[in-house]
Amino acid sequence: MFTLLIATRNRHKVGEIQSILGDLHRYMTLADFPGAPEVVEDRNTFAGNAVKKAQELSRWLAAGQDRPEGRLLVLADDSGLEVDALNGAPGVYSARYAALESGGEGNSPDSENNARLLRELADIPTEHRTARFRCVIAAADAVDLEAETPTFDGACEGRIEFEPAGEGGFGYDPLFVPDGFEQSFAELGEETKNRLSHRARALEKLKPWLEARLG
Repeated sequence: MFTLLIATRNRHKVGEIQSILGDLHRYMTLADFPGAPEVVEDRNTFAGNAVKKAQELSRWLAAGQDRPEGRLLVLADDSGLEVDALNGAPGVYSARYAALESGGEGNSPDSENNARLLRELADIPTEHRTARFRCVIAAADAVDLEAETPTFDGACEGRIEFEPAGEGGFGYDPLFVPDGFEQSFAELGEETKNRLSHRARALEKLKPWLEARLG
């Protein structure tokens, strides 16, 4: 059995991860380690940010007094929206897209990020509004700090609509319609969204890697 430290305090994300990876592991989150450092995600790729976060938290755990016993992995992810007509933007800046435009610091409200995206795509026709949500998960060993930190990539292809639709979800969900559907992520509901999501697809690649190491 692995103890998996999920590098988040978001209970929804933890539930999604546990539902896919199953009950073979023990799950912990940053809520279990209130002294954990805040990792600055300053890399220019999702993989770079995920690896940095996983490795820094692994080193912090390894040096601490309250590290869980046994086989311990830190799972960290970074994700965002890539729009083809914007050369992959907002990308790693998805959560602070509006703030970058205004010169503000930190993340922006979802409504402001969505508004900026719609402004920048105002003259782009439907056939050129292709986009995807992408997630990269890194798995760092908190016992063997010299071990390789592999990454697992997942993407959900779709398009950006001309106006938001739906009350569910968060972020860019009201604007994103996945391929094969006419409803936005904010309209489809959690069960359908989680089945299609970029994080779910990255987790499906991570799952056999973990299971192979349990033998």
